[in-house]
Amino acid sequence: MTVKELLNRFILVDTPSPLLKQAPTTLALLAAVVITIFVPGLEFTDEAAAAGGIWGVIFATVLAVVFTSSPKLDRLALIIPCVDLLAIGFFRLGTGASASVFASLIILPVIWIAVTPQRRYILLAAIGTSIALMMPFILGATLPEEPGDWVRGVFTPVVFAIAAAIVNEMSRQGRVQITAIRALAEERDLMLRGAVDYTNRLRDNEERLQSADRLTRSVLDAVTEQSVIGTDVTGLVDVWNPGAERMLGLAAAEAQGKRYMHEFHVIDELLERSKELNYPPGETVLNPGFSALVESARLGQPEVRQWTYVRADATEVSVEVAVTRRVDDNLKTVGYIFVATDVTQALEVSRLKDEFVGLISHELRTPLSSILGYLELMRDDEDNPLNEEQLQYLGVAERNAYRLLRLVGDLLFTAQVGSSSFSIDAVDVDVAPVLRASVESATPVAVAGDVELRTSFADEVAMVSADAVRLGQACDNLISNAIKFTPRGGTVTVSLATEADKVVITITDTGMGIPADELDQLFARFFRASTATRAAVPGVGLGLSITKAIVTAHNGELDVVSEVGVGTSFIVRLPAQRAER
Repeated sequence: MTVKELLNRFILVDTPSPLLKQAPTTLALLAAVVITIFVPGLEFTDEAAAAGGIWGVIFATVLAVVFTSSPKLDRLALIIPCVDLLAIGFFRLGTGASASVFASLIILPVIWIAVTPQRRYILLAAIGTSIALMMPFILGATLPEEPGDWVRGVFTPVVFAIAAAIVNEMSRQGRVQITAIRALAEERDLMLRGAVDYTNRLRDNEERLQSADRLTRSVLDAVTEQSVIGTDVTGLVDVWNPGAERMLGLAAAEAQGKRYMHEFHVIDELLERSKELNYPPGETVLNPGFSALVESARLGQPEVRQWTYVRADATEVSVEVAVTRRVDDNLKTVGYIFVATDVTQALEVSRLKDEFVGLISHELRTPLSSILGYLELMRDDEDNPLNEEQLQYLGVAERNAYRLLRLVGDLLFTAQVGSSSFSIDAVDVDVAPVLRASVESATPVAVAGDVELRTSFADEVAMVSADAVRLGQACDNLISNAIKFTPRGGTVTVSLATEADKVVITITDTGMGIPADELDQLFARFFRASTATRAAVPGVGLGLSITKAIVTAHNGELDVVSEVGVGTSFIVRLPAQRAER
């Protein structure tokens, strides 16, 4: 077997191999063992249980190697995360039981189970999580005495099951999209090969030119799920494929040479786009509506943008339109091509997903608030004071409950962003005090992580029109992120400056950095950079998407510059307000 074949089998596969899925759990457990050995205050409270957990993960890793090398056994691969759950339960028992800091390892096999195509395995993830968390009581054949243990053993698996259901649905949608993308890519490659072949034949004689023209029209006629519309430089339609007939409800004979492209758009959208373009004074635009559609393509930058098409029956359809130039042999623009895809269903799915996230967030807030309230009552009960050990357990429960409450808040905010239902209360704000407050809040975390936190503020007053609370939230996210991803001994620098008509906030760290090919995905919800996942840095991938939404709502820009192993800089640019000292 060649090296390439080995790589394809063990690593470079479309569907990750069992070994690749097992690797995060194995590495995470190895890191947990090293941390327990070398970090003061951590120890193996039950060496036999810890050893059982370690050997369990080793056994699961061996199974992953066996199943990867024998594809026929793939259907049995779900045994591996089940073994991992039991092994992590033993390891947790051996490193402090309920007080173990490594309970979060459970999420790795749960995610494995969640991404399987069958939804019924979500229940398996919940049961496995419950067994892992209740391992001390299962082995001791006893029932938990503390309410927190019951909550941990019952409520946490339910939360994990909900998370697994969300991951399962997202994974299913991803598989559907990948299948569609592959089909489109294969179709595109086939069309490209045919186009290249016939382009070469065009040089021979006019007959081959006609043949290529017939082929092109047959391809356009074959595209029925996307509308392909061609126009001249004035916007008059001269190409109208069956997809356009189906999408807009007009036959080619009714559109070609008779209708203009901008007539199929909502007027308000065209006017809004025209305002965004802000043509220089004195420049004459013969057809502002059509110019709003093609301005980027006219400047040589193909554009993909969401618009609303108006059908012949006056109904509207949401579409994603790609606009490109048509040029002649001298590279002179002779027209434009509009390729539109109906995204109505995709937008509806996105809306329903945001509604679901918002609903779940609301439903989780109430029991969390109740849990925190009762924990506070237990802590403040003077008639039945708690001992030191009980207070320690109570502190762990409170910290995790507040952490979950913050996560619920982030989920709810992202749902509001997705549905465009969040607003900002903008007033004139001096950015310096807001930024200083964020630095002050982050200082204890920086000190605890042995990260030097530096500031550099300009002398000028940096006034912006902003919601101080939301702006502070964005600054908190960026600074805490920088500290979290910077190793001990590193530096985080927070600077504030003004340039032209902008107020510029820059947060620079000397952390692990972000790969260049992942920068364009950085502000997507739930996305985490590979460097962060490899380093097992905690997080769910919501902070930057929230920050991006806040900055955008303030008519600002959020940019990132990063180099792996060197560090990352996030730059926030906000429109400045004039102010005097």
